[in-house]
Amino acid sequence: MQGKTFNWSRLRTTVQFLFLFLWLILWTTTAGLTWGIRAGRLPVELSPLLALAQAIASRILTVGMLLSLAVIALTFIFGRAWCGWICPIGTILDFFPFRNRRKTRKPIPETWRAGKIFVLAAILLAALFGNLTLILLDPITLWVRIMTGGIGPALNTAFTGFESLLSNISWMNSPLMWIDQALRPAVFPSGIVGARYVWLPILILIGMITLNTIAERFWCRYLCPLGGLLGLISRFALFKRKVDGDCLACSRCEAVCPTGTIDSTKGYASDPAECTLCMDCLKSCPTSHIKFSPDWKPSKKMDYDPGRRQVLLTGAITLASLAALETKPAEGKGSNFLLRPPGAENEDLLSKCIRCGLCMRTCPTGALQASISESGLEGVFTPVFIPRTGYCLYTCNQCGSICPVQAILPLTLDEKQSWLIGEAFIDENRCIPWADGTTCIVCEEMCPLPEKAITLEDRAIVNADGSTFTLKLPHVNRNRCIGCGICEYKCPRTGEAAIRVHRI
Repeated sequence: MQGKTFNWSRLRTTVQFLFLFLWLILWTTTAGLTWGIRAGRLPVELSPLLALAQAIASRILTVGMLLSLAVIALTFIFGRAWCGWICPIGTILDFFPFRNRRKTRKPIPETWRAGKIFVLAAILLAALFGNLTLILLDPITLWVRIMTGGIGPALNTAFTGFESLLSNISWMNSPLMWIDQALRPAVFPSGIVGARYVWLPILILIGMITLNTIAERFWCRYLCPLGGLLGLISRFALFKRKVDGDCLACSRCEAVCPTGTIDSTKGYASDPAECTLCMDCLKSCPTSHIKFSPDWKPSKKMDYDPGRRQVLLTGAITLASLAALETKPAEGKGSNFLLRPPGAENEDLLSKCIRCGLCMRTCPTGALQASISESGLEGVFTPVFIPRTGYCLYTCNQCGSICPVQAILPLTLDEKQSWLIGEAFIDENRCIPWADGTTCIVCEEMCPLPEKAITLEDRAIVNADGSTFTLKLPHVNRNRCIGCGICEYKCPRTGEAAIRVHRI
């Protein structure tokens, strides 16, 4: 690979853009499973970290996750090419290198590079005890959550507002309708879909980009657990970067390296575990004395690699944290409304869910949202069912179909329609007919069951002038209710609904 004969850096940038476009297409088609289940699952099934941690936590090897072996094979051949050429988070971070701040940055201790190994060790040790909380740091789950919970809803709001504004112009109605039909439901939801904490995923992305002001690709260098796992494998990679003896020691390659792994004090050698094969060094070399060639020998241990004592300390901290998480306070009233998707049991879900957010993306009504506080730290970013945000569509079973690890079971439509998510209860102090004596039968009308779970009781009411009228009072038949939440979603009472779905 000679820098003067071929522009590998430009090829790499082109490949990055193509893969980013592919990631966006795959995320887009997840809504409604436009390209089918396999395409929707593909991004998370490629992550070796997700596959390994989930298999350890659940004690179940999911066949689809074996696709990640292709990434491991790629790494054994080319090292961390995934990080430099394919990873969507890495590509986004390359958009904001902040290289103009390179001279003003304070040098960061090389020992910080061990940070991603500590994060990796903590994830795998916690998984051994059935805890997958830290798996939310996997870059693929980060990508899907940022798009699903942040950028997607934000763009939908902006697009809807744009449509509303231009609809006042008569000649724009026809093109607007064409654009709307093209983008809904392929990109944006068909109707108004609620989303909570949209700012949080966007803030996470901004934070990752901002870290580039401290060091280029700060996330990849010091924090990314998948990068840590692939870095360990890269020590045994076939192709490694080499510098021959005719190097001019101009330091150009050291200046452009985005991960800062080229060391002038060691003959401009680099650590295969840190090199992302960006090829910028090839482009910068004036004499083409840098090459990537086969080398069967594993790379040497680096000074910043964590030692046994540090690994044991990481394990002790992880175990102490797990013990703290298991010391759960007495369940309060809020736990009565901790609802999970149909096909998911709370405890089983916590040991299987990889926090990828695909179920939330595919939910057509926005009923599934990321848990922030509902299920404690152990359940952060797992899916929760929020009826006031959206209801569980009676004729839909997409969340179970898209889940790559069966944290949500792939129920048939008949099985899903009989799955008990929760039970509806009427608060008679807030219900319009019960509290105000005014007719309202919205909950009964909306109930989708063939034999409605909400029935109406006719009660004769005498007015002050002696006249009478019949008031219809709703009742819930809990032998029929499956907790789909459409009654709560449609309840016209402002604020908290007068009918709410409770946890079973």
